Amino acid sequence: MARWSFLLNLEASGSVEQPSLMYSHLPFSLSLGPLKPEVTITYIAVSAIFFNSGLSLKTEELTSALMHIKLHLFVQIFTLAFFPTTIWLFLQMLSVTPINEWLLKGLQTVGCMPPPVSSAVILTKAVGGNEAAAIFNSAFGSFLGIIITPLLLLIFLGSSSSVPFTSIFSQLSMTVVVPLIIGQIVRRYIKDWLERRKPPFGTISSCVLLTIIYTTFCDTFSNTNIDLDGFSLLVVLFIIFSVQLSFMFLTFFFSTRNNLGFTPADTVAIIFCSTHKSLTLGIPMLKIVFAGHEHLSLISVPLLIYHPAQILLGSLLVPSIKSWMVSRQKGVKLMRPTV
Repeated sequence: MARWSFLLNLEASGSVEQPSLMYSHLPFSLSLGPLKPEVTITYIAVSAIFFNSGLSLKTEELTSALMHIKLHLFVQIFTLAFFPTTIWLFLQMLSVTPINEWLLKGLQTVGCMPPPVSSAVILTKAVGGNEAAAIFNSAFGSFLGIIITPLLLLIFLGSSSSVPFTSIFSQLSMTVVVPLIIGQIVRRYIKDWLERRKPPFGTISSCVLLTIIYTTFCDTFSNTNIDLDGFSLLVVLFIIFSVQLSFMFLTFFFSTRNNLGFTPADTVAIIFCSTHKSLTLGIPMLKIVFAGHEHLSLISVPLLIYHPAQILLGSLLVPSIKSWMVSRQKGVKLMRPTV
């Protein structure tokens, strides 16, 4: 657990708290630079995360998760309907403040984004929650987001563009679905070895995610025309953390109602999948929808902050959430009648 917390906090601190350190290495990690993130990150890194999940996840758990319809509906409705609508209502009040209007529009784009394809899965696994449900909702939400996110951006911001649905579907299939299936196939042949050696799957996924955040940071802040005033940035930072904490509490509150029938492990997956937003799909989507827009960099900033912030909060809450989940699971076992 200490190793998990260290790695996840390292990701967040590397992306948020130490921009000067990362900025000094921008040329190395920019698109078309030596790291070639347009290939190594967009395809190889994301594929590695889901191949890793395919190797580590028991097939029967993944199959069982596919049929958990109530959980999937909860997550997708919350993240693609309740989340963006609530943010829009909140931003109507903030529109009369001196906060930079393009940062506010960026907050709305955050609300329109689908669940992430990586961080929610990693944190759910760190807690010991329903990883299979997290994987399914990450993948399914990403596919839904290809269609729904541009529509939401059009509704809330009036931005429209010709989005290449086919190419994005193909990219998601190749980087999410195919690696997951290959990982499951490989697992069948080396299952005994995996259970005997117990490779550090969590550590590997965390390191890959750190690389994704690092290169995205470099690409966004390489724009010399970006104009951020300190007041607006601090307010947006406060709003982002407040929104995440509030929504995590809401999902926890509703998913623990007895009439919904969710297990403690389900609740863990719901908390992370419902409140996390995709950076790896979000940034390319914004570049497509707002192609050529002079304020694209400013619009992208809230999403760039939101992603490491969700990892920071998640990693800080992992011990508490895990403690709650374990205690609830023990309580359920004690309440079961003995035969």
